[in-house]
Amino acid sequence: MPYLDLRAYLDRLDQEDLLKHITAPVDKDWEISAVGRVAFRDIPESRRPALMFDNVVGYDVPVVLGVLGGSRRIYALALEVEPDPRAITGAWRRAASAPVPPRTVGQGPVKEVVLKGDQADLNTLPVPTWTVGEDPGPYLTAPLVVTKDPETGAHNVGTYRAQIKGPRTLGVWINFVQHGRKHVEMWEARDQPTPVAIVLGTEPALGLCSVARVPYGVEEYAMAGGLRGEAIEVVPAETVDLLVPARAEIVIEGYFRLRELEREGPFGEYTGYMGPLADSYVLDVTCITHRHQPIYHAFLSQMPPSESSLIRSIGRESAVAKTLMDDLRLPVTDVHLLEAGGAAAYMAIRGRWEHEGQARQAILGAWSVDPTLGKICVAVDDDIDIRDPFALNWALSFRMQPDGDVFQVPGYPAVRLDPSQTDESVPQLDPKRRLSTKMGIDATKKHAYPPIAMPPADHLAKVRSEWATYWGAE
Repeated sequence: MPYLDLRAYLDRLDQEDLLKHITAPVDKDWEISAVGRVAFRDIPESRRPALMFDNVVGYDVPVVLGVLGGSRRIYALALEVEPDPRAITGAWRRAASAPVPPRTVGQGPVKEVVLKGDQADLNTLPVPTWTVGEDPGPYLTAPLVVTKDPETGAHNVGTYRAQIKGPRTLGVWINFVQHGRKHVEMWEARDQPTPVAIVLGTEPALGLCSVARVPYGVEEYAMAGGLRGEAIEVVPAETVDLLVPARAEIVIEGYFRLRELEREGPFGEYTGYMGPLADSYVLDVTCITHRHQPIYHAFLSQMPPSESSLIRSIGRESAVAKTLMDDLRLPVTDVHLLEAGGAAAYMAIRGRWEHEGQARQAILGAWSVDPTLGKICVAVDDDIDIRDPFALNWALSFRMQPDGDVFQVPGYPAVRLDPSQTDESVPQLDPKRRLSTKMGIDATKKHAYPPIAMPPADHLAKVRSEWATYWGAE
C-alpha cells in the first residue's frame, strides 16, 4: 500500500526507528544546519536516521530533513523495497516502463488554509539558513517546483534552489539544461509570465522523482505514480493554472516576472563549495495554501555526504542503468555515482563484458543519458564492487594503463557548478561554465591475470560465521 502523504511516511519511519525527534529548542538560522551536518558526518550511513525538529524557536511548524536520503535504507523504505541496489534500480526501471498519470480531485488537505495577498507571508515558514556567514539568507532546499509546457500542458516537477528575498518574493535558480528553464523560455516566447507552484512536503515518491533524470515529456507526477503503483491525487492551484498534490503540506503559488532576472546567491552547493552568484528568476507570490499544522520539509545539501547527494546518486544511477541494461542491452550489472563527486562528477560502471570495447561502449552510453554526469567515468569487471571505494581504487590501480585505457571527449555539457572550470567571479550562465571534457577509464582486465592473493572464499566465509571464536563476544 503506497504512502498516502508525508505524515503516513513519517509514521512508518518512526515505526522502523529511522526518525530521530529532536525536542530541544533549535534556532532555524544556524542550529538546524549544524545539527544536520554533525549527524551526516558523524553517524555512519548505515545507522543514520532522518531528523525531525519538533521545537523550532519562534515557529509552530516542525522541520524534517533526511526523510528521503538520510541513508540508503531510508531511500529504500520510501520506495517500499529492500535496501539493495538491484531492488532500487528495479523499482525505477518498472516505473519508467509503466508510469501512472495523476488523478485530479476536487479538494484536498493542502487547501485547509488558504492565504492570499499580504496574508501569504513566506516569513511564517521556518526556512533554515544553511551555510551561515556565506548564504545571503534562508533557502528552500527541497522545493518541488511545478511548471508546465504551455503547448502540451504537461507538468514538470523539479527541485531548484530558492532564496527568500522578502515576505512575498523568491529568487529561483534553474540551470540551462533543466526542464523548468525550458518551460520558462516557452512562456516568455508567448510574452507571458510563467505560472509556478512550489510544493513542500509530499509522499516520498514525488520528491525522489523531482531530483531524478526524467525524460522531457514524461511527467514526474506519472513517474511517481509508477514508483508507488498508484496515481498521485492532484488539485487545481488557487491562483495559477497548475495542478498540485492534494495532500501536500504547503504550496506556494506565483509567477516568474516576465524577462526579469535578479541577482541571487551565492549558495552552498552540492559540490561542497559555495556556488557563484546567479541572475535568477524572480517569483512574486500570489498565494500560500497549507494543511492545518503543516510540516516543513527540507533537504540537507551542501558538502557531501549529504541527503541531496545520496538521493541524486540513487535516482540518477538507476536511470543510467535502465538505459544501459534495457535499451542498449549491454551486460551491465551495476552503475554507481559516488557521493564524493556530489552524485555527478564521478561514475562507475560494472559489467560482465563479452568482448573488447564493450566497456568503452557502456561509458559512452552512460554519457548519452545525461551528458552532464560522469566527468570521470570508470568501467570495471563484475568482480569489483563499485560501491566499495577501496575495491574501485584497486581496479583503477592495477587494471588499466594510462596510455591506452584512458580517453577524453571534449565538448560535453559540464558538471553543473563544477568549481574547477573557472573562478567564482564568472556568472553561472556564462558560456565558460557550459562545456567541459569527459574522461573515460577502462579499468577492466584485457588479458589473463595471475590469481588473486586472498584466502579461498569458503575459508573466509567459515571464519566470518565463527568470528566470535576468534574475536570473542562483543
